[in-house]
Amino acid sequence: MSDNKIGAALTGISHHHAKVNGTQLHYVSAGTTGSPVLLVHGFPETWWTFRKLLPLLAENHRVFAVDLRGFGDSDNGPGTYDSKTSAEDLHLLIEELSVGPVHLTGQDISGATVFRLAATHPKDVLSFTAIETGLPGFGAERLADVTHGGTWYIGVLVAPHIPEMLLTGREREFFGQFVFPAMSVTPGAITEADIDEFVRTYSRPAGWRGAIGLYQSMLQEGADIAALVATHKLSMPVLAIGARGGEFTFATMSQVASGQVRSVSLDGVGHYAALEAPEKVADALLEFFNSIDADR
Repeated sequence: MSDNKIGAALTGISHHHAKVNGTQLHYVSAGTTGSPVLLVHGFPETWWTFRKLLPLLAENHRVFAVDLRGFGDSDNGPGTYDSKTSAEDLHLLIEELSVGPVHLTGQDISGATVFRLAATHPKDVLSFTAIETGLPGFGAERLADVTHGGTWYIGVLVAPHIPEMLLTGREREFFGQFVFPAMSVTPGAITEADIDEFVRTYSRPAGWRGAIGLYQSMLQEGADIAALVATHKLSMPVLAIGARGGEFTFATMSQVASGQVRSVSLDGVGHYAALEAPEKVADALLEFFNSIDADR
């Protein structure tokens, strides 16, 4: 279902909704030819984090960027918001759109979601790219360990009722004065308009539900992900793109892929690579995609 009235308008990008797996997902699309690409955001993001990347990829690809359940303009009613459920959402979305297999690209907190999709539905995935992400059971839990440099707000997000108490109504201050400044290094890359768009959806009723669910999932599913890796290593080509997190993404993906993982390091770029260095990210993705498409 097409809907061009959701969120901010960008030339060449159209808005849509799809009912899958008991929820309604919002996604955007761009481009009309070439192999399909599915972009999956992290936190505190929505599809909007790919606004600069979409047109660069859409010149030669059909590109889709989704709001995970509970995020952005996707439904966020009562329900289950763990990575297993979100992965099934994406599998059914690919099926609904009849676009598989896709070049699957995920970042940050979507790591477990996109890994589950690729591991359990490999026919959906032409290639797998991880940007600035890790996996439970392979070190991602350490991101919540404040005694070793972890991030304090993960503890806030996973505590029952605390995010709603402390963050509701303070989205702009939290994003604009702390999260994005703390983890980005490129001056001016993340604009007030970007903050406005993220605030718009996180400040809706139950706007934190998606983030709460994925962070709670991250701290509980390490054994489950490790068991999945033991029987379902990634069989498709894998690219790891690291920026602020250094080799963390590559080190993780090297443990969960059956073949050699390609690696790109974006020096001088913060955590929000798609917003901070879209051209560099696009170059890495396009080179990777082209090498795979040429062999098909």
